Amino acid sequence: MSARLLLTLTLAAALLGALVQPALAQPKPAVLQPAASEVAFTTRQMGVPVEGKFGKFSAQITLDPKTPESGSVAFTIETGSARLGSAELDAEVPKPTWLSVAKFPQARFQSTAIKANGPGRFEVAGKLTIKGIVRDVSVPVQVTQAGTGAAAVSTASGSFAIKRLAFMVGEGEWTDTSLLADEVQIRFRLQLAGLTPP
Repeated sequence: MSARLLLTLTLAAALLGALVQPALAQPKPAVLQPAASEVAFTTRQMGVPVEGKFGKFSAQITLDPKTPESGSVAFTIETGSARLGSAELDAEVPKPTWLSVAKFPQARFQSTAIKANGPGRFEVAGKLTIKGIVRDVSVPVQVTQAGTGAAAVSTASGSFAIKRLAFMVGEGEWTDTSLLADEVQIRFRLQLAGLTPP
């Protein structure tokens, strides 16, 4: 074998390795366990807290705590699954004034950056889309793990606030924030299998 051919093969192998290695190093997406997870929200109507939950949501999460900047989070909520514990309120939420479910059946979050913020803590910046309106949000997330090996599960939890009027949720007379507060607190607890330990 000539020196030139040997050099060519060596360079080709090195290049192939450089291309393949990052792909192999990427962690597998975690698997959301919906039955053990929760997405809830709180608003205030004339100063009185009103609690609600979303019953249907999905997530695609890839995160290696050692290199969080390479991770990604995509989250989708079925807006028609919102429940406030009252048949009257539940019937109002899908209407155009509120979440306009027929036109916008889903709300979405897509991360744009993830950074470590201490042991097991991360700041996830991204785009939140509600009623077709996109806003930047930053979400603090705490990740804890229980169990070991194949039985290990992780829990990602956190809360953040949004302004409902920025997404045109509550139109007409409901833009009056003395009737219904502009701020809505979102809380989540997501149980995940297969997430790289923090």
